[in-house]
Amino acid sequence: MLTPIAYGLAIVLNLFVVVIGARFLLAPHSAAAGYGVPARPGGDGAYLTIKGLRDLSYGVLGLVLLAFAGAQAEAWFMLVVALLPLGDTVIVLRHGGTRAAAFGIHFATAVVVLISAALLFAL
Repeated sequence: MLTPIAYGLAIVLNLFVVVIGARFLLAPHSAAAGYGVPARPGGDGAYLTIKGLRDLSYGVLGLVLLAFAGAQAEAWFMLVVALLPLGDTVIVLRHGGTRAAAFGIHFATAVVVLISAALLFAL
């Protein structure tokens, strides 16, 4: 019973990150607003591209690890990757974003990623 939940949550989280990355590449300004720190009109192109590529790459890497290296490797990956939304929480707070976005989106994501890691470690 635990295996499908652990794998399912890991797959959903990785696919979600792929979608976020693709959104930053395809609709960067709306993605930045959803992130919690809107991009300046006509600016921030590098930030938006880096964010998109980072997220897209991490999502694909997570799927590859899960498929080819197994639950333990994915668990360690998720544990490390949880640092990213924790950092995003701080970034949003330091750059004028709302506490709701910082904690409701980014911190909550870190918690879910840590839960995913714990479930994968339990397999």
